[in-house]
Amino acid sequence: MQRIRLRYAKRGPLRFTSHRDFARAFERALRRAAVPIAYSQGFTPHPKISYASAAPTGVGSEAEYLEIGLQAPADPEQLRAALDDALSPGLDILEAVTAGEGSLADRIDASRWRLELPGIDPADAEKAVTAFLDSTEVLVERMTKQGRRTFDARAAVTRCAVTGEPDLPSGAVGVPCAIIDLVVRQVTPAVRPDDVLSGLRVVAGLEPPVPPRVTRLAQGTLTAQGEIVDPLDADRGDVGIGGR
Repeated sequence: MQRIRLRYAKRGPLRFTSHRDFARAFERALRRAAVPIAYSQGFTPHPKISYASAAPTGVGSEAEYLEIGLQAPADPEQLRAALDDALSPGLDILEAVTAGEGSLADRIDASRWRLELPGIDPADAEKAVTAFLDSTEVLVERMTKQGRRTFDARAAVTRCAVTGEPDLPSGAVGVPCAIIDLVVRQVTPAVRPDDVLSGLRVVAGLEPPVPPRVTRLAQGTLTAQGEIVDPLDADRGDVGIGGR
């Protein structure tokens, strides 16, 4: 059985696609593209698809990953193009590689995010970020499947910085928009970008007047230098190109 690893993006309005909806769309795309997908054994066979750390609904991403098993060999680039054509624009298959040794999930322990905060002056965001980073613990609450939980949003954050980018994603003129570059390690319970935003509200009262726009830029292995190594690098034979 050949294993293929894919990197895909959720862009524009399609960022509101839930993981379950994407899984259904992807299985339909496999059928449309006539991909020789392998199936599990047993009474209820299901396609051999393994997802890694799916982004929350409403969050855009340039770095989502999955692995599929095939019954017959296929050219990764031809497979990528066929699946990309079979999916809606905004759900974009960016890369396909033949899987090497090891588990894809074992190569992911951190994510890098871009947080766009319309209506927030960068100077105010800078003060809130400083207060957050200076705190040894920032407790936030979130509703989970086990009920409302309180946990520390600070310990998992390895980078949180207001960038100097002047562009306004909305195209509006004269409207401040703070942009935060965020790197978060995978921990249990998981710390998400909205948890960090809750932490900024806790320590500094920072609260955007409109919903933030969040995009995952990268995920992979966090190096000692604070860079994120793309999980497909080992399959390509490349050196690390993630984070900064």
